[in-house]
Amino acid sequence: MAAPASAPPAPATVALQNGTGGALDTLFGKDVFTRRVMRQRLPKEIYKSLLRTIDHGEPLDPTVADVVAATMKDWAIENGATHFTHWFQPLTGLTAEKHDSLASPDGAGGVVYYFSGADLVQGEPDASSFPSGGLRATFEARGYTAWDPTSPAFLMRDNGMVTLVIPTAFVSWTGEALDTKLPLLRSMEALSRHALRILRLFGTDAGVNHVATTVGPEQEYFLVDRELYFRRPDLVTCERTLFGARPPKGQQLEDHYFGSIPPRVLAFMGEVERELYRLGVPVKTRHNEVAPGQYEIAPLFETSHIASDHQMVLMEALKRVAPKHGLQALLHEKPFAGVNGSGKHNNWSMATDTGVNLLDPQDETHTNLQFLVFLLSVVRAVDLHADLLRASIAAAGNDHRLGANEAPPAIISIFLGEMLSDILAQVEAGLPKRTIKGGTLDLGARSLPQLPRHSGDRNRTSPFAFTGNKFEFRAVGSTASIAWPNTVLNTIVAESLDYVAGELEKAAGAKAAPEKVAQAAIGLVRKLIHEHKRIIFDGDNYSPEWHAEAKQRGLPILQDSVEAFPVLNAKKTADLFKKYGVLNKAEVDSRYHIAVEKWVKQLSIEADTMGVMARTLILPAALEHQRRTAGAVAAAREAGVEDQRGKADLKALVELIGEFREATDALEAEAAVHHDDPMAHAKHIKAKVRPAMAEVRRLGDLLQLDVAADLWPMPVYRELLFLK
Repeated sequence: MAAPASAPPAPATVALQNGTGGALDTLFGKDVFTRRVMRQRLPKEIYKSLLRTIDHGEPLDPTVADVVAATMKDWAIENGATHFTHWFQPLTGLTAEKHDSLASPDGAGGVVYYFSGADLVQGEPDASSFPSGGLRATFEARGYTAWDPTSPAFLMRDNGMVTLVIPTAFVSWTGEALDTKLPLLRSMEALSRHALRILRLFGTDAGVNHVATTVGPEQEYFLVDRELYFRRPDLVTCERTLFGARPPKGQQLEDHYFGSIPPRVLAFMGEVERELYRLGVPVKTRHNEVAPGQYEIAPLFETSHIASDHQMVLMEALKRVAPKHGLQALLHEKPFAGVNGSGKHNNWSMATDTGVNLLDPQDETHTNLQFLVFLLSVVRAVDLHADLLRASIAAAGNDHRLGANEAPPAIISIFLGEMLSDILAQVEAGLPKRTIKGGTLDLGARSLPQLPRHSGDRNRTSPFAFTGNKFEFRAVGSTASIAWPNTVLNTIVAESLDYVAGELEKAAGAKAAPEKVAQAAIGLVRKLIHEHKRIIFDGDNYSPEWHAEAKQRGLPILQDSVEAFPVLNAKKTADLFKKYGVLNKAEVDSRYHIAVEKWVKQLSIEADTMGVMARTLILPAALEHQRRTAGAVAAAREAGVEDQRGKADLKALVELIGEFREATDALEAEAAVHHDDPMAHAKHIKAKVRPAMAEVRRLGDLLQLDVAADLWPMPVYRELLFLK
């Protein structure tokens, strides 16, 4: 399900705050240190100075920080806060926080509440135990958190405790980025810098100080009964089922999709939404997804770094609220075999700070040269850096999902749709003269309205699809932070905008007349179409024919994470990030090493968990069933009846158990192999451990279909997917 198609997002959020949200008016952003709160509480000059930092990137005045900190402290204490935390997003892919009390002894037997500008601006968490990918040795412990004034502080309420949460960036003592936020902010600045060059050429930069990327990330997830969850060691440890035969009914009937939401699930969704509204997260959509037990929540668009912060808050809210309703939220990309997995569709666009969406084609698109320039800049970026974009979503969980008939394939391509593809064909042939219109749909019933029809259909198989006024990057995994793929996307588009601006400036001059700019732009657009149209594909991305054609076109085909990771370690990747000030080489190398190491650790944990479950749960149950079967055959013989079918079943069962034992032995032997080099270890896991795991699962699932239900030691798919 696509997120609401509007960018930039800020007006929707402001509307909720300013009174058009109805009942939400008293709820939305209640626990957020919003601009409205700041305007009411801060001195006018302090407020204006802070806004210049937030909106225009001016350096923060230290005296402003002291006043903001005191005001923020008073607001937090009035709302019940006792502690504060610098909240950051280390390279674990999760969030981190260390709580400090707002209260200190006053020396007279009482306490005083104290929170200074220094406390607000900078924190010093221990950096030694966070992954750094070689940036820091374990004994080098110092790290710093830096207040991000552009992302509002908020209050986190949990079990009666209230904590003031301050979004921050996280760096090492040497100043290198140890988190996902700082590179994202750097990438946004790089893109803005070069987008402004193009706007100046077209004369549409009046009043524009900044171009931001905006994101509306949809979140898919599963819910299972919490009691059943705790009876599955694989779900508890790995958040996916390592065993589980397909139930007679899965998603064949597609009756769960958009179906009636179960009452307990609806109550859970309502509480999650109320909590997110209080935290200023503008969630909009909720519904059943395709697989049984699967659901989706989607927000409105926001500026990329705030959308990233809010996405982390959203995932934490899903996890935290579910147990209150006897449920467990599963964010893994593929918790269950045989039904759809979960993704996080990253709806991305570019917008000026004056509210203009640069990827809005408008009505007569063929006359909108500025739009075509920005559109082809994105096309060029994706074509030149498809391998890096693919590597940005490489992860152990996503390996189970990408390429199945439920998600985009691992081959990156762009869907533009009939209207845009037609315009590009016209440009390539000469000058565009028309824009295909969608018209209206007459439904044939006089009581129903005529519906306006879009000028093109959607393509749900495309990994990077244009959907009206944005691109939907559909390959991001459901557990992933959106910060890293958006950092990559922003950086490759910044490089492309830099190239395009340079070409236009050379052809038309930096202050050329509109006619010269238009002439240069149409020539450049035609050149970009010719050079990069290989990345455009509007057909069925699942078809074998497309895979063969993609190879013929020369598109990178990186089927899994082990094939994709080396892209992060390539010289061209390091050069790209360095050129645009997003990451230095050491920072890029660290991301590569962390990604590989995390993949190896996750697969190793899964293999070990599978071995333990095989030996301590499945094998004892199978042997007990074998004993029962043997007893039944023996009892029949004692009664003077030869149970030929029973003997055959017993023989087959004994053989199956033997194969299962041998497969488990083989898995444990391969899992015990260790390589000091993480990539060599990853290749071993791919070549040996994963096939061994697949064989143990195949045999274990066959045993599930044979073993008596009262002996099977864990909840089966029928229970996990359908008991709500």
